[in-house]
Amino acid sequence: MGHATEWDTYKQAICSLPADRPLTKEEALTDALLMRRFGQVEMYYAPHNEYVNHEARVVIIGITPGWTQMQIALEAARKGLEQQLNEKEIWKRAKAEARFAGAMRRNLISMLDELELHRYLGVSSSEALFREEGELLHTTSALKYPVFVGKQNYTGSRPPLATTPYLRELAMGFMRSELSAFPHALLIPLGRAVEDLLQEMDRENGIDRGRILWGFPHPSGANGHRHRQFAEGAERMGGVLKRLFG
Repeated sequence: MGHATEWDTYKQAICSLPADRPLTKEEALTDALLMRRFGQVEMYYAPHNEYVNHEARVVIIGITPGWTQMQIALEAARKGLEQQLNEKEIWKRAKAEARFAGAMRRNLISMLDELELHRYLGVSSSEALFREEGELLHTTSALKYPVFVGKQNYTGSRPPLATTPYLRELAMGFMRSELSAFPHALLIPLGRAVEDLLQEMDRENGIDRGRILWGFPHPSGANGHRHRQFAEGAERMGGVLKRLFG
């Protein structure tokens, strides 16, 4: 997939965004950044998933960027354009600032620390993967660009990602392309919706199931079951890390 094409299409719209204050949804979720619409389901452009860290040893896969990630990525890109940075540097900065930003990142780091992923990677904490040890981590989403339903974050369930043809085809096409760059990395799918897509990829062509943390909960604060889900799978997931890195 050619990453620069979408950036070139929406770069001018990003340049036109307000630069003196935080973006609002009304300013960002407009036709100028709209990529696709299927009834109430809308996909908008954000640039942070254009950047791919090919050196990563860990790949975390979310469902789709939410509003917080989109807002931060657009603001970072707007600033980078003002500074006349090249596109790759803009994408990289947007990725570093936006990926799983907010409470979701804190919840994610907490679970990764409990599994002691940082110890296997030889770094001080899982938080370091989002900061000074960022070369070890690649983050991405099954749906590369932000998807909203009725202007609210899409959670992968309504409509169901795995059984809604237009969403499933977009997600599968992107994941086949993206994950082919990481034949040996640890894969962490966030939640059941992403797991279902990896299961389908396995049925299609086979994947190394032993490098996937099956059962890792989605870290969103809206997932009230995440603590129970994590506790149920922690021993099994710890075994995967020990086999892969130990």
